[in-house]
Amino acid sequence: MPRRRSPSPSSSTAPRNRTPQPVRVRRRTFGDFVKAFLAFVALAVLLVGVPVALAMTAGWPFPETFEPMEWLKQDISVSTFLSILTFVVWLAWAQFTACVLVEMKAALSGVGVPGRVPGAGPSQLLARQLVAALLLVGATAASFTPSLAQLGQTYDDNQRPTVAAAQQTPGLFAQQQEQAAGTAAAVAEQASHTEATPAAKKQGDTKFYRIQPPEGRHHDSLWEIAERHLGDGRRYKEIFELNKDRVQPDGSRLSEASLIRPGWIMEMPGDARGGDLVEMPDDAPEVSPEVRQQISDYARTGDGAHEQGGAQEQGGDQAQGSGGEGSGGGTAHVDLPQQRPAPGTGHADLQRPAPDQVATPAQDSSSFGLPEALLTAPLLAAGLLGALGHRRRQALWQSAFAGIGGRRGMEPPTPTGDALDVQDALLVGADPEGVRLLDRSLRGLAASLAAESRPLPTVYAAWMSNGDLHLQLAQPSGKPPSPWQLGQDQTFWMLARADAETYEDVDTAAPYPGLVSLGTMDDSRLLLNLESVPGIVSLSGREEDRAAVFASVAAELATNGWSDRMTITLVGFGEDLTALAPSRLRHLDGIEALIETMEAETRQRRGALGAAGHDSVLTGRTGPAQHTRWAPHLVLLAAEPSPEDAMTLAELAADASRLGIGYLVGTGSGDLPGAAWEMEITGEGRLLAPLLGLELDAQLLPAAERRAVVELFTDADPEHGPDGPGTTPPFLVDISEQGRPAVYARLVGPYEIIGLETPDGERSALLHEALALLLLHREGVHPRVLSSALWPRGVTDDVREALLDRLRDWLGTDPDGTPRLRTDDAGRLTLAKSVVSDLDVLRSLYHEATQGRGVDSRAVRGRLLTDALVLVRGPLLADRPEGRYRWLTHEIVDAQLPLLVADTGLALAEFHMEKNRAEKAIEALNAALRTAPSDERLWNELLRATHALDDPERLTALASDLLTRSGARGLPPRTEALLDELLPTWRDAVAAAG
Repeated sequence: MPRRRSPSPSSSTAPRNRTPQPVRVRRRTFGDFVKAFLAFVALAVLLVGVPVALAMTAGWPFPETFEPMEWLKQDISVSTFLSILTFVVWLAWAQFTACVLVEMKAALSGVGVPGRVPGAGPSQLLARQLVAALLLVGATAASFTPSLAQLGQTYDDNQRPTVAAAQQTPGLFAQQQEQAAGTAAAVAEQASHTEATPAAKKQGDTKFYRIQPPEGRHHDSLWEIAERHLGDGRRYKEIFELNKDRVQPDGSRLSEASLIRPGWIMEMPGDARGGDLVEMPDDAPEVSPEVRQQISDYARTGDGAHEQGGAQEQGGDQAQGSGGEGSGGGTAHVDLPQQRPAPGTGHADLQRPAPDQVATPAQDSSSFGLPEALLTAPLLAAGLLGALGHRRRQALWQSAFAGIGGRRGMEPPTPTGDALDVQDALLVGADPEGVRLLDRSLRGLAASLAAESRPLPTVYAAWMSNGDLHLQLAQPSGKPPSPWQLGQDQTFWMLARADAETYEDVDTAAPYPGLVSLGTMDDSRLLLNLESVPGIVSLSGREEDRAAVFASVAAELATNGWSDRMTITLVGFGEDLTALAPSRLRHLDGIEALIETMEAETRQRRGALGAAGHDSVLTGRTGPAQHTRWAPHLVLLAAEPSPEDAMTLAELAADASRLGIGYLVGTGSGDLPGAAWEMEITGEGRLLAPLLGLELDAQLLPAAERRAVVELFTDADPEHGPDGPGTTPPFLVDISEQGRPAVYARLVGPYEIIGLETPDGERSALLHEALALLLLHREGVHPRVLSSALWPRGVTDDVREALLDRLRDWLGTDPDGTPRLRTDDAGRLTLAKSVVSDLDVLRSLYHEATQGRGVDSRAVRGRLLTDALVLVRGPLLADRPEGRYRWLTHEIVDAQLPLLVADTGLALAEFHMEKNRAEKAIEALNAALRTAPSDERLWNELLRATHALDDPERLTALASDLLTRSGARGLPPRTEALLDELLPTWRDAVAAAG
């Protein structure tokens, strides 16, 4: 396996390192003092006022005598009921008092998670909020933020409560820590520590700490060590710099702050305090001689530790290779999984490589400025393309069933300008196969775990790398079900591409609908599970850069293929984006409306979880109920909240991961109170999170592309404009004898070409497929769209150009010497009018019969409609080979053709019924039904034509046949009502006939 090499710290791609800074104390506002005062009053009333009032009015809860048998013999009077009620109130007060004491102890000590008082869910949450508000005036930003993130934690055993606890997760976003430690500021700090270390040793006060083994879900981490012994978790970098690249007792080295192992030794700064530290060379009787010798040996490696030449790379490989067992993370990391060799040529990658990975823009002379943001976002492009196709089909069907007369047409508007470029970029960049495998893999995992009666693990992120899918868990969850395997450590579950292809569609809810692409790192794509983050995710940077990230996240969440349902609330941006998915996206005007909405939903979800007996939405989502209330709700807040609103949101987000709610909040300053994970988007398109060890090439949807995407969706909306889809085909053929084409392709049915010799060799299939794509797009095809359709995994420019040359030679030239394959002014490939398909002729015949010469001449209309129906020999490209023509899934021609054939059959049947030729009408309708067997309009007209024969037995037989065709769903309501009108006794007759 090839080793990943990290860029040198001096490289331009290295992220900026923030050297340890003095902890900034959050300035208390007047509102903080008001909250603290109100919390003090509330606590005083609840802790002191309630028992005093009870003692004065109702007395003490305990009886003077203990005679249970006598109590049972007494009548239940009003006083008895009041005594029982008084006792219950005393119990509630005692429980709340215990909650306050537990929360006070945890808040003042600053260590560990507060204990859980049995049966005190809401009471303990209220106590925690009051204690937090009371201590607000004396808390710094660094210490208070984790406290906010802990709100509600005790009610979810599957979540990480605080910033510090989230950062204990083994390996979340860890690969860039090595780079972050290599900037000039860190080197200077490192040098200062190196100089100070010998003096400290001579004074005998150098301290060491031995990494402790995990206890339950808790793993030791540099952050917690710094928090316990240095008073501030952010000082973990100082510990990291003191011990970086030094050989540990097991022979490995510390190369990343997130990768530490039990038994390792950490040299501590001189001001470290605490009982777990060991001072050397003083004797430490509580430490075993073996450990004392290890510490002594480790201390001697400190002077030259940072001068070892290749240690960093070697240590990085070792740590990466063994990084999981029992290791704790210095920060909340989504660790990049180990790279595997790329799959063989027989398999396409789960994440299809972007076209510019095989042909760079500089090499691709025909890229014509297609938006790179969409070319390199395969999952987003696939979602948008699928949703756009669905929208266009909706418009098509709505137009079809608007009535036979006065049809609004079936041709969707042809995009132009930026919208056309964006549509081409979607066609080139989309990876629907990757989306399909991701969806099947996740649902298959959920089904396997449910079959084993195992809960879904909490997943922080998913990586798609070299055809494999890696899930990063919040904590180890045992052995994954087959065919999943353990990854590089216990917190990674991995599924190989070949195993993913064995999954079939399963009827289970999507387990992780909150996954969304953030960007790529080293050819691996990161999807962050927003609903599992233990608190708010903040995004800083310039407003326009943040907007591009927010738009990308919103668009992918609204259209992705691995979610069943969800709600995405947009605040401060994106009102136009609701056109992408009105059922998923909603826009709120301001933060006040958001807070009001989320407070109500948080209460509702907590109550629903409690009533259902679930620990979290993960339990309910894949349980027997699979209720819609477990669908995620993701909040995207682009407008920077005020400090007060931020604190309110932090309180709401504290328990949000358990409830299936995620928050992504924008900030211009980079400091957001209560943020669990902090990210920054740069002007160069890099997504950074230094404390998380994250540096990605961000996935963006810039403003221009966003407007073009919205335009595509609004133009395809069935309700957009009074005329809906157009009525004129994009390409009309001269159907006279003089218009005989030079090249005629039969696409409706088996694929045949007349006028050209069949090419020899293996390239014949490619040439036929390329010609079919061009015939279905007479408006022109971008060269990159053509190559993406023929080679979904990507292809180099020279291969594509060679194919185009062969295609030009095969098609030849017109008599005037003009090539039949041309390039228009925009650089798109078009066919000459002398190259025609039967679908073009079919459209032209129908158009001429219903809107041209056939309108004024009955004889012409009948002849044109008959000729059109004769062209129909079956479905589109009926004999296409398996595995080819996959680009047809992006087209709507498969829906247009049956409707066009049905319209032709209906029009010809109407033509015959005008002269009472019912048999001819039935013949035309049956011919149309062979291509459009499920079109209800054809069924109804067939019933009417058969009824005109005045033959009840034949009508009964037809009713029985239609009932068989309809299957378990039964006849459509309109068809059933028509039968009741035409043959009231049809039900009895069909039942008697068997």
